[in-house]
Amino acid sequence: LFFDRAARYTDIDPGMLQYIRGSHAVYRVSFPFQRDDGTLEVIMGYRAHHNSHCTPLKGGIRFSESVDLQEIEALAALMTFKCAVVNVPFGGAKGGVRIDPHQYSDDELERITRRFTCELASSGFLGPSVDVPAPDLGTGPKEMSWIADTYSSIYGDNDANAFACVTGKPAQFGGIAGRLEATGLGVYMGISEFMQQEDLMRKAGLERGLAGKSFVIQGFGNVGYHAAKNIHDNGGRIVAVSEMNTAIYSSNGLDPEELLFYVRENDSLRGFPGAEQEFRG
Repeated sequence: LFFDRAARYTDIDPGMLQYIRGSHAVYRVSFPFQRDDGTLEVIMGYRAHHNSHCTPLKGGIRFSESVDLQEIEALAALMTFKCAVVNVPFGGAKGGVRIDPHQYSDDELERITRRFTCELASSGFLGPSVDVPAPDLGTGPKEMSWIADTYSSIYGDNDANAFACVTGKPAQFGGIAGRLEATGLGVYMGISEFMQQEDLMRKAGLERGLAGKSFVIQGFGNVGYHAAKNIHDNGGRIVAVSEMNTAIYSSNGLDPEELLFYVRENDSLRGFPGAEQEFRG
């Protein structure tokens, strides 16, 4: 829908628009998985290549119960458009595994990740010069290190750049320092820059600057936390934060550091003592 609306303002050939609209290639895989308790499950995984006009393709891998092929294809398209807008020479891709990572042990998540890596690599959907995933919803440096280790174990003898098959790895495992907080910091910088534009702020009925203004953070994972922390550290007031099944509110503001400590201890925002109101989904 949004693509069609935007396309009306271009002079691009209709045939080319039709090509850009869809995915260049998609991969769907299912494999049996034995849980720690001995029960068997079927795991579904997906990877979409939206457009390979530039390689390698770039896009995250997410672990979520909401993952399906339609979502993955849409997110892959957004990756192409985002790269094109800022002239980054990558094509767009996206991948996912349909699981709730909170319901699996670390050992189970490692086995799922390594198996999914093997499936992608053997089908041409992973490689330093082909398709380079990154962390996304429900994944992080740990999962990226498993992907890099698995890929390099299979192809490392013939590919000196095997560890470059994925970004977002831990710094001690070939990653880049600062990558973890980069996206959240980018959110803060975008908001801060917007709020320095006097004409735009006037249209919004607000004064220039971030300090003293109230903010609501949707999601409190890696991106949400670092966005909230930078806003808070620069004078903004975080009055509400939401996660997958809980939202909390405090008119006096919430300290992201305290929230992070609480979430790490309790795996949820539920019951946070500094909240005036709590909403459960």
